[in-house]
This record gives sequence, structure tokens and C-alpha cells, in this order.
Amino acid sequence: MAAQRINVLVYSGNGSTIESVRHCMYTLRRLLSPNYAVISVTGDTIIKEPWTASCALLVFPGGADLGYCRTLNGEGNRKISQFVQRGGAYLGLCAGAYYGSKRCEFEVGNKTMEVVGDRELAFFPGTSRGCAFPGFIYHSEEGTRAVELKVEKTALAEGSVPDVFRSYYNGGGVFVDAPKYKDQGVEILASYSEPLSVDSGEGTAAVVYCKVGEGGAVLTGPHPEYAAVNLHKKADGPGFAKVVDDLAEDENPRTDFVKACLIKLGLKTNQEQNAVPSLSRLHLSSLQPADTSELVASLEEIISVQDGEEYIKDENDTFHLEKPSAWSLNSIVSALPGVSSGKTDRVDDGDDSTHDYNTVVKRVVIHEKEHPACKETPYFNHHAFFANLKHYHSMLKESDGEFGKHLLYGEVVTSTNTILEKYVFSTPRTSFSTDVVDR
Repeated sequence: MAAQRINVLVYSGNGSTIESVRHCMYTLRRLLSPNYAVISVTGDTIIKEPWTASCALLVFPGGADLGYCRTLNGEGNRKISQFVQRGGAYLGLCAGAYYGSKRCEFEVGNKTMEVVGDRELAFFPGTSRGCAFPGFIYHSEEGTRAVELKVEKTALAEGSVPDVFRSYYNGGGVFVDAPKYKDQGVEILASYSEPLSVDSGEGTAAVVYCKVGEGGAVLTGPHPEYAAVNLHKKADGPGFAKVVDDLAEDENPRTDFVKACLIKLGLKTNQEQNAVPSLSRLHLSSLQPADTSELVASLEEIISVQDGEEYIKDENDTFHLEKPSAWSLNSIVSALPGVSSGKTDRVDDGDDSTHDYNTVVKRVVIHEKEHPACKETPYFNHHAFFANLKHYHSMLKESDGEFGKHLLYGEVVTSTNTILEKYVFSTPRTSFSTDVVDR
């Protein structure tokens, strides 16, 4: 039986920028949840891990595509090409679009920024040339503008498709002579309606769809995945505030266009935008509850105490260690009307923008006396899990009882890869097996 394609993988390795990845994750999660899991991956994952069978869409966000080349040229690109050829989908945004074209020409003649060369993926069989508009500066909003895009509605037959809309732009290219590649499976999805600063040949294609074997790729010079709510008006001068206001006015058509592109790639979008779920508590428990105390004691040297509360500062995160209590002071305070304890499971702050989850303190409930009750973890029965684990151990002739002995459970977490690779609860110092369960 073929594996179900349920993952949308966003490249976050060498060459990508943090901001582009966050914008990408934000929009895709809102439009694709709960049908797909949107996950960030590194170059090592693409090269070494068996990701293709369960992947519905591979996304390369903004950044600098030379970093993509350095990491993935050769084996990585071979796997990507094979994935798309066999029915997968690729979404390239700005740098990801340069990377997905046969040739990249960026700021030709500018000695400090010029990037020119052929690219291995070559989903678009021609040249992506930029910058389409002047003023681009790396790691800056100086060259940012809200560009007007004219949509080719006949190429996007499904969904609610706008005639025109404004999109965030900062350094992207134009697909040179795109209409000439129609017989090679290229369709223009949107075009720039404003004069360009580079020669675009025939047409001014800003977004294209490329048929690739049994799969397909959507490449876009601008950033339609950028939502105004995640942009800060005060960044790089007063002119940027106008850009944000313009983008905010076209939020609905922007969203409709991105949805139509995803549908074009064969994905199933939701009918209404879903908010990204808030992080949940993590629950640490053991086959024998008393063993949880021993585990925490083994971490004593890295536990710090602040205002009577215990914390662990890890390589990637900060954890607040809590003891379960139905009537803890925090619970009572947070239950009072009009009073906030300042410590909640949620990272919601009343807006609908992205959050840097690395800065959010993760709350770990330490279960030293009994297993978590079903009301605490309604989607997972700890009692049944440990009962079956105990039976499994009894069936093994040479079991030391260590496998599965400790369980770290979370319903909504940032990344199971990060949990397994970087969290202190998975380091050799603890000498135990960790099972991670997430939704």
C-alpha cells in the first residue's frame, strides 16, 4: 500500500532566511490544516532521510539560492527532481523560484551582488532574471514594494481567483520568455503589471506553473505567502508602512491566489483559514511514577531556580518544570475573571501573527506520583499505554525494562525532530528511552 502524502516540507537549511520560513509556515498552516502537517526540514533531511513517500509538497522559501546549491547540488537535487517527476509538488518562492529555474541571472553587472549560473532542478526550462524591480538590499526592507499582479484566471480554474492583487516583493525575478515554453508544460499564473527594470523578453511572468513528469512546480518571483499582519510598519523607514497598508487591503485576494496555486499543485485546501494551534504542555511520566523523580534528579546540575520555580535552559528552548496540582496558585489566579497570571499554555497574545516559538517558555508537567489523568491528556491514555508496555516487557525473555520506560507527551509541539535531537530529555546523560507523541 502506497504511503499517504500528508507532509508539507519547508526547507529551512543553508540559504533560507528565518523570516521567509516563518511567513511560509504561517500561511501554509492556515490554508492546509488539518489536511497536512507543515514541517520545516534541513538539507540533511532531504539528502539522507526517506521523506519522499509521505511528502505532498516540498517548499523552498526566500533567501539566497547559492546556499541551496552548496547544500543540495548532486544527491539532494537528484532526490528532489525524482520526487516531482514521480508525482510530487514543488513550490519555489523568490529564491526558491530562481533555484527551480534552468538558469538564474541576478543583478547582472552589480559586482557586489551578481549571481549568474545554471541550476540543476530546471523545472522552468528558461531563465529567472532579477531583480525585477530596483532597490533590493539583503536583510532589509529598503527595496520592498507591494507589486500589482494580473492573474491568469483561465490557468487557475478551481477556487475563488482574483483578477488582480498586490503582493509583497523584495528581490524576486521575472520568468524570461515564459509564453515560449507553453509546449513544454509552462503556464503563466500571474504577470507583473508595472514596468520592470530588467529585460523579460516576451511577457512579464511573475508566477508560473511547470508540468514536470507526473508532478508539477509553481515558481513565484514575488512573495504571495507574506501576510501583512506579520510585517512591522516601522521597519526601514516610513515608506514601508504604506507597503504594509497596501498589502493589508488585498489580504483576501492574496489568500485566494495562494489557495488556487496549492490546488493547482494537487493539494486540498481548507474552506476557512485555520489559526495555527497554540503550544500545549508537555507531560513527563514513567512506567513506575517514582522513576520520574529519579529522572528529574539526574538533571539537577542543569536545573536553575527563579522565584521558587524550576527551569531548564536547553540548546534550543527554555523549560518550566511544573508539578501537577488541581488547585495550584497559578490555576486559581488564571481562573479569576479579569486576572491574568502571565503564565499560560497559550502563546496567543490577541493578534493573528507569527510567533518565534523558540522564545516561548515550554511547560513540562512532572508526574511523580501517578500517571496523567485522561482529562489532562484527552487524546492519549497513559494508563493503557503503560499497561500494554508492562505486558510487552513480560513477553520479552531478555528485557531490562528500559524500553519505553519514560514518556514525554505533547499534543501540540514545535518540532518532533527538535525534541529528539536537541532536548535535554533525550540526551545520553539521562540513560533512558524517550517516546514522543504529538498531534
